[in-house]
Amino acid sequence: MMGRGSMILRIAVLAVAVAASAAHAGVIESKPLSETWINPGFATAHFDSDKDLSGSNWGLGAEYRFSTVASVTAGRFRNSDRAYSNYVGLYYQPWEFRGVRLGAVVGGFDGYPNMRDGGWFPALIPTASYEYGRVGLNVGFIPSYKNRLYGGFSFQLKFKVH
Repeated sequence: MMGRGSMILRIAVLAVAVAASAAHAGVIESKPLSETWINPGFATAHFDSDKDLSGSNWGLGAEYRFSTVASVTAGRFRNSDRAYSNYVGLYYQPWEFRGVRLGAVVGGFDGYPNMRDGGWFPALIPTASYEYGRVGLNVGFIPSYKNRLYGGFSFQLKFKVH
């Protein structure tokens, strides 16, 4: 199990890496856009690999990019605790570094049995997105929270339909 000091160190290293990337990143000009993406859920690489967590988080989600810097998202997936979760969120990614959008998604999740008895809770997830033609990838850093949520890196493959 990852101790508190180890978790704080990982978060500090990630924060420094994101800050260094953002320092070299360009600001994306906000312009209207209209793109619809669908995804088959997530694959998650957990920090606590000794726990019996599922990294195959299949589901169905959608993302509507209404701006070069923002999009809304919603979906349903089988979470790491093998229960169903729903999510809604707003991506805000105002920076770009070598073709990768950088920012975060803020929103809410439900369905995690150890977190608010499976009820809804807020989340802020640092996220990088890369899109090429009709295929894209969102990578999120999920922080651990006590023994309620298990952190890791989440990978979401997505496909543009419009």
